[in-house]
Amino acid sequence: MEATQELLFKIADDALIMGHTDSTWTGLGPTLEEDIAFSSMSQDKIGHAWNLYQMLHDKFGLADADTLGFKREEKEYKCSHLTEVPTQDYAYALVRQFFFDHGQFMRFSALKNSSIEWLADFSRKVTSEIKYHTLHGDTWLKKLGAQGNEESKARMQSAINEVFPLALGYFEEGPREAELIEKNIFIGEKALQEAWLEKVGDLVAQYGLTLPEGNTVDPSLGGRNGYHTEHLQPLLAEMTEVTASDPEATW
Repeated sequence: MEATQELLFKIADDALIMGHTDSTWTGLGPTLEEDIAFSSMSQDKIGHAWNLYQMLHDKFGLADADTLGFKREEKEYKCSHLTEVPTQDYAYALVRQFFFDHGQFMRFSALKNSSIEWLADFSRKVTSEIKYHTLHGDTWLKKLGAQGNEESKARMQSAINEVFPLALGYFEEGPREAELIEKNIFIGEKALQEAWLEKVGDLVAQYGLTLPEGNTVDPSLGGRNGYHTEHLQPLLAEMTEVTASDPEATW
């Protein structure tokens, strides 16, 4: 039970914090279409997070979704560092979205075969949404990589080099990893990372870009165990500002 809760918190917290991070491009996108695209993807991610928090409430008797999403302490969140570091520029935003959404798509694709039927059912529903998120990232890496000019290629490559250690931290194992694998709840982070590396590595190469050598990169770890970057607490304060203004209100 605790292993499943830990898994759900990890996925939900990633989706919530990444959704909030994506939302910072609302009104700031380089084109109106991109403004709308990032806003839409943000809304999807926050919706996925709400559903996962609601599962934790319905299936395990934990607090309601709003409480789990907005009223926990920083150390209680299990999001990866990938989701919480502020966006540097649009190249950074696109590369992070590309890495994250392929990870989420492959995670939920694996969970479609979970021994927990209600989790498998939910995963089948959300993969169709996340598929369009991956298409967005693929399209822009191709445009700015293989089809871009020298400057766009250089900016995308620089973003890949900077974001990649954070992306590897997305696959940080939890303390109950073995139980999830043994009970066929989830394939495990190691297997997921190997499949992800193969997928994104092939795509990045097609787009005329390169991934750093995995064995030369130290993954940014700690988020799954409550050890976050200095950026998460200010992000949480901003995200929960309205809720915190009247904790007893019903929204």
